[in-house]
Amino acid sequence: MSLGSRRKARGLALQVLYAQDLAAGGGGGADEAVATYGERFELDIEPEAREFAQVLTRAASRDPAAVDAAITAASRNWRLERMARVDRNILRLAVGELQHVPETPVKVVINEAVELAKRFGTAESPAFVNGVLDRVAHGLDRPAAAEVSAAEPSSDGEPPDGAA
Repeated sequence: MSLGSRRKARGLALQVLYAQDLAAGGGGGADEAVATYGERFELDIEPEAREFAQVLTRAASRDPAAVDAAITAASRNWRLERMARVDRNILRLAVGELQHVPETPVKVVINEAVELAKRFGTAESPAFVNGVLDRVAHGLDRPAAAEVSAAEPSSDGEPPDGAA
């Protein structure tokens, strides 16, 4: 699958997680949510990208308490519910991928999350997402965690203005 397809899949997965977060966890399973979201909004998503979006959504939703605990432990002085909804769901998507999709290199997960933050978040979102994910990755029991190096400089974990 091409980089563009994987990027579209991550964008779709983020939008599904965001919609589920708005509905306070409502909605069906990952597969159903990705399929209905793509159809409802007539998104042009290749079948391979749709499948990858389902994998990512399942990974983020498999053990939401563990995903949220990893984010909370890595985000200094900020409760999950105080984070901007977009940032929180980008982090959930990336942490789910870090925890449950080991074939994706840590560096790629972080870089893609930073790109999503640039696209969907505020001006401060990329640095915030990068800082939190850098700390999450260093706490993982994955060989590639030592190679973490995202495109944006590491932040102090402060959320974007207005997210507090």
